[in-house]
Amino acid sequence: MCGIIGYIGSKPVVPVLIEGLRKMEYRGYDSAGVALVSPEGIALRRSAGKLINLENVIRNEPVEGLYGLGHTRWATHGRPTEENAHPHRDCTGRIVVVHNGIIENYLELKEELQGQGHVFKTETDTEIVAHLVEREMQGDGLENGMRRALKLMRGMFAIVLVSVEDPEKIVAVRNGPPIVIGLGDDEFFVASDIPAILAHTRDVVFLGDEEMAVITRSGVQFSDFTGRAVSKTTQRVLWDPIAAEKGGHKHFMLKEIYEQPTAARDTILGRVSLDTGKIFLADLNITDADIKAAEKVTIVACGTSWHAALVGKYLIEALAQVPVEVDYGSEYRYRNPIVAKRELTIVITQSGETADTLAALREARRKGAKTIAICNVVGSMATREADGTVYTHAGPEIGVASTKAFTSQLIALQLLALYLAQAREALSTDAIRRHIGELLKMPLIIEQAIKASALTEKVAERFHNRADFLYLARGINYPIALEGALKLKEISYIHAEGYPAGEMKHGPIALIDEQMPVVAIAPNDHVFEKMTGNVQEAKARGGSVIAITSEGDPRMAGVLDANDMMLPMPETTPLLTPIVMTIPLQLLAYHIAVRRGCDVDQPRNLAKSVTVE
Repeated sequence: MCGIIGYIGSKPVVPVLIEGLRKMEYRGYDSAGVALVSPEGIALRRSAGKLINLENVIRNEPVEGLYGLGHTRWATHGRPTEENAHPHRDCTGRIVVVHNGIIENYLELKEELQGQGHVFKTETDTEIVAHLVEREMQGDGLENGMRRALKLMRGMFAIVLVSVEDPEKIVAVRNGPPIVIGLGDDEFFVASDIPAILAHTRDVVFLGDEEMAVITRSGVQFSDFTGRAVSKTTQRVLWDPIAAEKGGHKHFMLKEIYEQPTAARDTILGRVSLDTGKIFLADLNITDADIKAAEKVTIVACGTSWHAALVGKYLIEALAQVPVEVDYGSEYRYRNPIVAKRELTIVITQSGETADTLAALREARRKGAKTIAICNVVGSMATREADGTVYTHAGPEIGVASTKAFTSQLIALQLLALYLAQAREALSTDAIRRHIGELLKMPLIIEQAIKASALTEKVAERFHNRADFLYLARGINYPIALEGALKLKEISYIHAEGYPAGEMKHGPIALIDEQMPVVAIAPNDHVFEKMTGNVQEAKARGGSVIAITSEGDPRMAGVLDANDMMLPMPETTPLLTPIVMTIPLQLLAYHIAVRRGCDVDQPRNLAKSVTVE
């Protein structure tokens, strides 16, 4: 969601803020602004639209300061205008706030403040924070004014503020959306995401919920919302800053598609042994006895991670022989889920900060479930709150449409399913060894699958101007049909639906005509012949078919004609086909979006991580 950056140190402040905001453009935003603090007061520069607009404003009206804040806004309350862009001020202009999240009772607070003479200039919920702190400051420090204001506010939020009444200080608070503090050499940073500060420091501290950081030139003090000191652990970020650059590719998304063999290799590395036929998950922290006793597994996730969860259901039921339920985080949190006495709850979240998924994790723990997070970000909230974690090692993913994070989740789920099977004695050592052998081939198989990019570009050239797509698959690849349709929707703005192919005659077949391409995911597995039947049914209604199948298998080619196209993929075992089948669908969405002139890395209305409802 919104991007936050703050800096206090000896470097020129504006370049640090602008570059930090640029590193967070992938999060999605519609306006941007900075606030610079100097002995003369606080100077603001803001603009609607992309960051380049803000840079032009600063170029025309230069601004300097001793320290400052920056923000990219994704509109929730109020239109995406310059007036509504952050940072926001109080009545005096001596307090400035940036904010990610939602103040749920802002209208009630605004009415109260207006009755006391406060004048508001924007449509946002953020502005009330500045006015509340203005009212609550009593000469005992910005942080204490903020604490008193926090008692009056409801919602999920990350807030960073400065005041000329309490100079040389930045105050940051978290209750939901992430906040990370960067510790440099005689300089300090605050941000909503690691890439914003990675060029300056790798030493970071993650704020927890209901925690505050008070940052000065001499250091950082951590406390909870009541003022009680909190001990925090500094973590070392191992990402290479260059890994967050495009590396010669036209878009981050394409770069990240090509990084999938490395991400898969890194996620497997050190976790399997062919010699012993064993899986090792060092951060799981759940005993074999608890795993063996589990009567049910529930997997909770949102968006693309939910599609990974659906694949996980097939994997865990097939390998570990335990029933699995999959739920949306946003649905799980708003009903009263029944949690079995011996239940294992798995949450999947790339960022570890997805609001709905975190709420589901907390609900499952409250009701007694053992919990596991599958996550890409070390030290994120989900990894701190779950009993155990299976980290993916995809590295930073900048493109909003997830690619390497998704396939790394599929790898992690395969490892976890085998680990559960190992602990439950559902598979023999020899059987696990065979699965490990196939999994170790996956980085090379993904490399081979990516070679289909040129052929996929030809498919995109032919079909990029269509208005609707239908994606069909069966069994463990049905979630990949959903994921392929989501990718196309996200970045090309083409309407697309994913369906289990066996359900085609229960509705979607009515939509098929000469203008409707049908993407058929049909690897060489036990339902291949069923899929060819669905292809023939689609063709009988005039639909053009884009068939994604196993190379070397001539059967699909015999069904297709000149109106159709085929993307052959390297063959693997049935339980690993979702990883392989995902690759051409990512490439197809990418090439179609490029041909349609869409903003591939920052599609409209979307944010990388949904950290508020």
